[in-house]
Amino acid sequence: MTLKVGDIIKFERTFTVEDVEMFTKVSCDEGSHHITPDEQGRLIIQGLLTATLPTKVGGDHNVLARTMNFEFLRPVFTGDTIICEVTVEKFDKQDERTAIITSFLCKNQHDKEVLKGNFSGVIL
Repeated sequence: MTLKVGDIIKFERTFTVEDVEMFTKVSCDEGSHHITPDEQGRLIIQGLLTATLPTKVGGDHNVLARTMNFEFLRPVFTGDTIICEVTVEKFDKQDERTAIITSFLCKNQHDKEVLKGNFSGVIL
């Protein structure tokens, strides 16, 4: 897929307890809210685990990241389905590389914003 300014890349993911357990092991982010279920039996997802959603687009398009900015707006829980929309704001071919700037917005299954931000980098 060739990207261009204005393209919107959309995907979704439902986070599981296993996702949180694996990320806890890798990140060592062992806050009690990540390992102790709430009264509804849910764990709060680590913010950086939620932030893997927009970074997936970078991986899908071979982006070498230069900047990433995240604004965490509300908690994400196990069992939540998060819909992520990444918008290509700039796509500029420069010699052997292509510069890319994106913005993104992630919402939960209740259409509530949970994460927004942007990332930039180069496509190798």
